[in-house]
Amino acid sequence: MNILLANSFDSFLRLVGVLLIFIAVLVITYLTTRWMGGFQKAHSYNKNLQIVETIRVGNNKMISIIAVGTKYIVVSIGKDEVHFLTELTEEELKVLPEQMDSAKGESFQNILDKVKNGFTKK
Repeated sequence: MNILLANSFDSFLRLVGVLLIFIAVLVITYLTTRWMGGFQKAHSYNKNLQIVETIRVGNNKMISIIAVGTKYIVVSIGKDEVHFLTELTEEELKVLPEQMDSAKGESFQNILDKVKNGFTKK
């Protein structure tokens, strides 16, 4: 009986050890992800380049409108190449009302609340 109790206690200690290692790995993964996100956000912020709109036109092919300073250029983006198509003026851009609402910088929490309210009304 004493041997059975010792084996059970040993198994329990191994289980606790594995759980602690698993929790430690999760915490390290979370902290690393937060750090990398902050690092990339700090290094990707710029004032002169912004992707205004992108549309997929095929497999691995897109057309994008890019704001470069005060100019707008249209480029085609393929798997291994980028080609200049044309330059647009601000008057030539068409901004739809729903795009203007999303461009105001609505917070994720507001969007999440709208989704929650939409599901609870059903």
